[in-house]
Amino acid sequence: MPHIVKRKGHSEPFDPRKIYAAAFASCRNAHLSEMLSENIADTVQKRLEDWIKDKNEISSDDIFRETISVLKELHPDAAFLFETHRDIS
Repeated sequence: MPHIVKRKGHSEPFDPRKIYAAAFASCRNAHLSEMLSENIADTVQKRLEDWIKDKNEISSDDIFRETISVLKELHPDAAFLFETHRDIS
């Protein structure tokens, strides 16, 4: 299981549920239906898991950028909300 290096320097095991939850929340905030939000979040999670599988360690910033990239393909409004949420939280 890869480890994620967080912005403050500590690391933790990769948890794909966090990717799913963040993508789902962004989709719901973009006023997508629950079913479509689930489908998009599931796709994002699977793509990120595939992208990270051969890495031992990766930064949370890299995961953030890759998540935005995948979301932009699937739903640009959700990607925008995902990206800007970090700026205000």
